[in-house]
Amino acid sequence: MTATGGTSQSDGGTERISDAEYAVMEALWKRSPQTAAEVCDTVCEERGWTMPTVKTLLARLVAKGALETQPDGRRFLYTPLIERRAYVGTESKRLVERLFGGRAAPLFAHLAENEALTDEDIAEIERLLRELKK
Repeated sequence: MTATGGTSQSDGGTERISDAEYAVMEALWKRSPQTAAEVCDTVCEERGWTMPTVKTLLARLVAKGALETQPDGRRFLYTPLIERRAYVGTESKRLVERLFGGRAAPLFAHLAENEALTDEDIAEIERLLRELKK
């Protein structure tokens, strides 16, 4: 199953990525390629993971088409096949579709009602809306 019904991987059209897999992707989006050991150096201590956990997550991401591997001696180098921006865009659309009927206005209303928007957030949203109206 693809995230957007068959879009290309560069569009974020890959299988759903779990929260744990997302942590690995974040490490690789910040710097790649990396070995499993380098990814572990980034995420293991913070999350209480071990090297086998990271290797399992990397294997899942390769199987999902989110990462590619390149042999480097006796180890592999991992590189994202999807861009962070494309993945975030796909997930944002999915959230708005699922929870707010595909409309962004109810999302903003919900955030405002639950005091999840700071004055800075509101100012930035207003600026973005002004730019969109141009």
